[in-house]
Amino acid sequence: MPLSIRLIGVPMDLGQNLRGVDVGPSALRYAGLADRLKRLGHHVEDRGNIEVAVRATLHDGARGTVFIPAIRATCEQIYDAARQAIADGFLPLFMGGDHSIAIGTIGGATHDQPSGVLWIDAHGDYNTPETSPSGNVHGMPLAVLRGLGPPELVDMGRPGPKIEPEDVMLIALRDIDALESEMLRDSRMGLYTMREIDERGIATVAREALRRLRHHDRIHISFDVDSLDPMFAPGVGTPVTGGLTNREAHLLMELIADDGRIGSVDVVEINPILDEKNRTAEMASDLVTSLLGKTII
Repeated sequence: MPLSIRLIGVPMDLGQNLRGVDVGPSALRYAGLADRLKRLGHHVEDRGNIEVAVRATLHDGARGTVFIPAIRATCEQIYDAARQAIADGFLPLFMGGDHSIAIGTIGGATHDQPSGVLWIDAHGDYNTPETSPSGNVHGMPLAVLRGLGPPELVDMGRPGPKIEPEDVMLIALRDIDALESEMLRDSRMGLYTMREIDERGIATVAREALRRLRHHDRIHISFDVDSLDPMFAPGVGTPVTGGLTNREAHLLMELIADDGRIGSVDVVEINPILDEKNRTAEMASDLVTSLLGKTII
């Protein structure tokens, strides 16, 4: 069924140390994401980019949580954009930027109606400033959305948690910090590591995760491209070997598409500076078209 899709770029690199993810939205546009979606019959509207503070103008050489005020300011805009797109009858598709943008995308997408969340990522992103070895906010967005971490971020948009543990399924986990691991085990969220995918198969895992979200009419897809094995997606800042293959990732996206409940999407952590001829953005664009209805036949 044709969809109305609103593309929104978020060139934010404030949540991590490596520069380059701010060019992610441009890389996805250059890969022809809009045209690919139009060829599927969708109506596509590109709203340009959310305004983001330039890192070098804030705190030269600074790292980590010092950027929280600027991240909050950006996420407030994202939150409003997500909420407005849904109110206008569009599926918002946010092009990141680092994964801290999910504080805004999921916050806004759940403001007026609850949503399930499929968090596809090599990392848990469930740290707080107290548990994080790096202090980087792109490793904290899921914790923030669950009400843990800096109050300036937790209470952004509306006070407190934006999602409940039974709302979240994490898929493709394989690189978790020690204290974060304890928090995840206690979180009551659905956790699917690469070992489980290897043992049970991506189809079984995907169907089970979707079934566990059956209490929701809408699902947000938060797709961190480092969920893919670096063999297929080298242009990411935190690559981890042993990730999803090209075919596993396509099948995952196809099964989510078949489910028919996609309400909002973010695609994050593409770093063209580390890439090979825009290969990672091309791969991500291809996967998004599978997510939004492209089939083999």
